[in-house]
Amino acid sequence: MKFTLKDYQEDAVKDVLTNLRKAAKRWHEDGDRHAFSLTATTGAGKTVMAAAVFEALFHGDDNFDFEPDPGAVVIWFSDDPALNAQSHFRLREASDRLTLSDLVIVQNTFNREKLEAGKVYFLNTQKLSKSSLLVRGHDPDDPGVETDGRQTVMPDMRAFTIWDTIQNTIEDPDLTLYLVLDEAHRGMKASGGNGGGEKPTIVKRLINGSGSVPGIPIVLGISATVERFNAAMADMQGRATLPNVVVDSGKVQASGLLKDTIILDVPNEVGQFDTVLVRRGTDKLKEITAAWEEYAKQQDDADTVAPLMVLQVPNSPDHDEIGRALDTIYERWPELGDDAVAHVFGDHTTQTFGSHSIPYISPERVQESTWVRVLIAKDAISTGWDCPRAEVMVSFRPAKDRTHITQLLGRMVRTPLARRIPGNERLNAVDCLLPFFDAQSVKDVAKALMSGGDGGEELPGRRVLVNPDEMKPNPAIPEAVWDKLLSLPSQSLPKRQAKPVKRLTSLAHELAADGLLPEAGKKAHAEMHKVLNAARERYKSEIAKARKTVMTVEGKSLKTDLETREMSFDDFLEAADFAVIDDAYRRAGRTISPDLATSYSESLAKAEGDDGDLEAALIEARVTVAALGLVPEVKEYLETEAESLANKWLTNHRIEIKSLSDERQEVYRQIREMSAHPLDVDLAKPASWMQPTTVREADGSETPLPRFERHLLCAEDGMFPEDFNSWEGDVLSAELKRAGTIAWYRNPSRASQDSLGVTYEDGGDVKIVRPDFIFFAKLADGSIAADIVDPHGTQFGDSIPKLKGLAKYAATYGETFRRIDAIAKVGEGFRVLDLKEEAVRAAVESATSVKALYESAVADDYAV
Repeated sequence: MKFTLKDYQEDAVKDVLTNLRKAAKRWHEDGDRHAFSLTATTGAGKTVMAAAVFEALFHGDDNFDFEPDPGAVVIWFSDDPALNAQSHFRLREASDRLTLSDLVIVQNTFNREKLEAGKVYFLNTQKLSKSSLLVRGHDPDDPGVETDGRQTVMPDMRAFTIWDTIQNTIEDPDLTLYLVLDEAHRGMKASGGNGGGEKPTIVKRLINGSGSVPGIPIVLGISATVERFNAAMADMQGRATLPNVVVDSGKVQASGLLKDTIILDVPNEVGQFDTVLVRRGTDKLKEITAAWEEYAKQQDDADTVAPLMVLQVPNSPDHDEIGRALDTIYERWPELGDDAVAHVFGDHTTQTFGSHSIPYISPERVQESTWVRVLIAKDAISTGWDCPRAEVMVSFRPAKDRTHITQLLGRMVRTPLARRIPGNERLNAVDCLLPFFDAQSVKDVAKALMSGGDGGEELPGRRVLVNPDEMKPNPAIPEAVWDKLLSLPSQSLPKRQAKPVKRLTSLAHELAADGLLPEAGKKAHAEMHKVLNAARERYKSEIAKARKTVMTVEGKSLKTDLETREMSFDDFLEAADFAVIDDAYRRAGRTISPDLATSYSESLAKAEGDDGDLEAALIEARVTVAALGLVPEVKEYLETEAESLANKWLTNHRIEIKSLSDERQEVYRQIREMSAHPLDVDLAKPASWMQPTTVREADGSETPLPRFERHLLCAEDGMFPEDFNSWEGDVLSAELKRAGTIAWYRNPSRASQDSLGVTYEDGGDVKIVRPDFIFFAKLADGSIAADIVDPHGTQFGDSIPKLKGLAKYAATYGETFRRIDAIAKVGEGFRVLDLKEEAVRAAVESATSVKALYESAVADDYAV
């Protein structure tokens, strides 16, 4: 793979491969057909995950412990040729093992007896319609056309229709045909839905079979909305379902692939505001363009993001109205080039809008065509289209079209650099201006966007803000306060399937690439060779037993006495041949990492082998490595040492890494988080937050939020708006009155690098709690002290696990803080747990009732 998979993507790929392995085995052994789905929110990288699956399917993958299927053939099916073209491009972009010849877009000239193993064939609904050259002449419902399951009259001298080809592929015992339904929910619409009744008929024919053509053995549906797919599978005859692979949307949002904030700009009163909001949208496009240019300068990067504004119009638009909107855009931004506008209307011709002649561009080319800064669209690009640089949308759609708006906006939530910009919420946001929307319609859009537009649970960490203001660093805050904030230790979630050796080698590669540790890869392997040498001495007897296992093949032979007709089984031992040794060696490679297995076996062959017979020495070395892989203690010892060395290098080069660009720091942050144990991560300085300033009431009126002074970020008037529950506000007011308090920080609840996180365990899972407040005080000696103050509700089921996590954090990092206080409202009063006190931490550790804990003697009264 050209891309490093995110943690959730690795988990999903592993689960998909597990299902495919089961389905293929059951198909070849028993003729059973299976189906399941991969479900992930828009922007999760479903095509990247598919690329990893295909690489393993065709070539095998030691990281997933997956053997290749030598007869694997994949049909990638969608209802849109443009969507197929985009998927074809993305698969090539993501994979370094799938060649152009492996990815075949089926054209009308396609003519093969059967599909070829090791290839992905792209088909769409139109190619299988009755009028298609690939199908013409094939009618499974007309007995006069077919004889013995084969076509008697072929169109255009064609030897095989596509249905013949599919049937021959399914019936070949050496092949395994997999059907991947892209955007699976679209093909499962009932007859009479969008596109008429033929689409679902074609998809169901592929799945269920028709006439002499059997159903495709293994079906994988890929979608963000998979209910229709599941319902269709339930109606199929003779097909079992495997567990669906469902990607945790919270992990997707936390990954940084999706923008954290969606800003909705709507009028505060009823009226015609399209021109006003077009002008505002143009200003936003100019501002975000300047912000990206400034960020590129800060990162010393010649390339910068070229933001795009989408003008969304009705399906039957008024061309003069669009022309007036373009006039407004050019009046507001005269420097915008004459050729900076394009459209994606379905007729694919140059369109005239007022005095403007605007060319057509295909949707899949918009992202790379950075000359396009304004895109005019209807709803044709609401599914499958991908343009992360689209950061502003002005919709001329009326409120009744809110579904079209949320679908299109849902395609604009990918981050342009496929990562979160540390501390800069403005660059992690997308703007949508809705001139024709009322209060209730805005709420409906916000609700849909909070769940990714797919009707699922809300995405943790995503915010939908209506008419917010931008908060920037408060000029009144002393620099020493910022230094103190950035010195505070934060924690990250551990990786569930951490591989310490892989983590070490990845770190070595990056350190060498940045010139921080020359030849780091060689040094890492040299250190691990020492560890394996030590393991050979430490576990000598265990390795000797394992070596015998590698070198011999145990079995049983059946012996029959012809006179007595008695049968018996005799045990036998045979010396292993090269194939058996090689198989054991490859399995060891999965245990200690393939690269390390290779370098260590070569090192052993040179050090311990006979110079005259290097091949024999290498075989002997592979036997040794295979034996090492069979001893669990060796794996544990090796991984412990690899983890230790990686952490040592990360610590030694911490300052140098912080001097690198955000992009490079992100790489090291991901490596740091590959640990099986929580590690400290550095906080990023917040540069821009988007903050709501009012609460919109049910009648459409707006109530200003309370505003507070001395926050680290603020509006132009120096104040910070925030909506607290009543007693959180009481705690804030009490802390701001304390002598010496000079600043405070509303710790973000989202998974951003400017948010301090503390790990805790809940039901065996490691999670993150983000304390609400950090206060800063100036001490008598002039130094700055930091206090964690966390108003902690007693009504939640995870209250005790969170308190235990904070207590453990306080035990480890207490010296960094003046106070670490957890506060709760009990009855009419407030109580506080001072987690820097050992007795309090002991009480927290043994607590079974959070309410009783706050009512006990270890808690003190807290005055507000």
